[in-house]
Amino acid sequence: MEEQIDSVGKAFVDHYYNLFDNDRAAMSSLYQPTSMLTFEGQKLQGVEDIITKLTQLPFDQCRHVISTVDSQPASVTGGIVVFVSGSLQLPGENHPLQFSQMFHLSPTPQGNFFVLNDIFRLNY
Repeated sequence: MEEQIDSVGKAFVDHYYNLFDNDRAAMSSLYQPTSMLTFEGQKLQGVEDIITKLTQLPFDQCRHVISTVDSQPASVTGGIVVFVSGSLQLPGENHPLQFSQMFHLSPTPQGNFFVLNDIFRLNY
């Protein structure tokens, strides 16, 4: 069970940051109307508001380098909590930005997961 949770968490993280770095608009498939994002303290809910925020960040290109991924079962309904730490390299910047991000993945009736909660913070 623990290995399966870790495997799902790692696969999600790989998929999420690949989309973020290469095609942010396509990230809409990861969220649903009940999804919530807290980005540097700004709270947003719903697919449209979340994707608008992510696609209107003040940089078009970036590269995430993931340092750690920790996953735990979140509920009896099969959810997963994923905690990520890493760095974010922006074009023209010499030093990467350190970040932490937490996801609560909730299962769908089809057997997939969607992001119910997403919290992002830069680490200073």
